[in-house]
Amino acid sequence: MALRNITVVGTGLIGASVALAARRSGVGARGWDPDPDVLRVAHEREAVDPAATLAEAVAGADLVLVAAPVAELPHVVCEVLDLADPDCVVTDVGSTKSAVCAAARDDARFIGGHPICGVETRGPDRANAELFEGATWFLTPTPGTGPELLRIVHGFVTALGARPVVIDAGAHDRLVAVTSHLPHALANVLLNQAGATRVDGHDPLQAAGGSLRDMTRIAGANPRIWVDIFLDNREAVVAALAEYRSRIEQLEAALTAQDGGQIARWIAEAAVNRRRMLTTAYGDPGALQRLRVHLPDRPGVLAGIFQALGAERINVEDFELEHLSTDRGGTLTVIVAGEDEATRACTLLEEQGYGVVVAPVIDE
Repeated sequence: MALRNITVVGTGLIGASVALAARRSGVGARGWDPDPDVLRVAHEREAVDPAATLAEAVAGADLVLVAAPVAELPHVVCEVLDLADPDCVVTDVGSTKSAVCAAARDDARFIGGHPICGVETRGPDRANAELFEGATWFLTPTPGTGPELLRIVHGFVTALGARPVVIDAGAHDRLVAVTSHLPHALANVLLNQAGATRVDGHDPLQAAGGSLRDMTRIAGANPRIWVDIFLDNREAVVAALAEYRSRIEQLEAALTAQDGGQIARWIAEAAVNRRRMLTTAYGDPGALQRLRVHLPDRPGVLAGIFQALGAERINVEDFELEHLSTDRGGTLTVIVAGEDEATRACTLLEEQGYGVVVAPVIDE
C-alpha cells in the first residue's frame, strides 16, 4: 500500500521532523498535540495540518506515528489504535519498547519504532526534514504483525532517509541500555562526583579539562524525559550498571596489584572496540585526523573558517565547538580524512592566524 497521508500524534521536534520529511516525499501530514502551542508552532513551520481532536487527526490516516513521552506511550498508542481505521498501521518513536509493545500486543496493526538521532534539542521550531538521514531506526513488530504491515513501515522509514533495523522489543531495550541509557547515567555520576569533590580547597569543575567535558556532554539532560526512560527500562539499566560495576572492580584489582600488563591489555581492548565503533560511522577511522583550532570570541569566526575550508574543497567529516569564556575564546575540533587533507587544512588555518594542533583520531 502506498502511503497517501500520515498523522503525527505529538508534534514536538521528532514528530514535526517526521512530518516535514514525509511532506518532502509527497505524503500529506496531519498533526495533533495535547499542547496547542506546540501544535501551532508545528503548523507555522508547515510541518502539519492541525487537527482539533485526536479522533479527527487519526480518522482516515494510512499511518499514525505517536511521539509521546515514554511514560504516556502505552496509553496513547492504545487510544490511537481504538480510533484508527482497521487498515491503518500505527507506530511510535519511543526510546523504550517493551512496555508499549506489551500494551499493543493483541493488535497486529502496531509496530514499535525508535529512531537513533542523537537529538539534544526539543520543540517543533527546531524540526528538520534531514534529521533522520543515515540514522538507524529500530522497528519492533509484535508477534501478530503481518509482513505487509512491516513492509509499509519499513518503506516509510526508508523514505525518511533512515536505515530500518528489525529487532525484538526486549533485545532493543537491553541494547539501548548499554549504548544510550548507561552513558547518560555515567555522565551524571561523573559530573556529580566532580561537583561534590574538593581537593585541598580546589574545585575540580573549575579545573576541568577536555576529558571531563567530553565524557559529560550529555549530563543533566531533560529530567522530564530521562526519569521516565530510566524507570521504564530500569531492569536493563540495572543489569548494565551491574556489568559496569564488575568491570570497575576488575580495574581496581589491577591497579591495587600494580598489574601494568593487565592495564595495557585493558586499554588495547578499548582501542580495538573504539575502532570498531568508528568504522560504522567513517569506514576507515585510521585515516581520520583531528585538528584543534583555538578561536577568539568574536562574531563570524566559525563562518570564515568553514567558508575557507569549503573553498579549498576540504571535506569536514565532523566538528565540535567548545567555548571556554569570553576572554579565552574556545576550541574548534575539526575531523578530516587523510594526512594530506589535514596538512592542507592546517596550512590554510595557520595562514589565517589560527593556532592549530593536528593528531590522528586513533593512535596506531
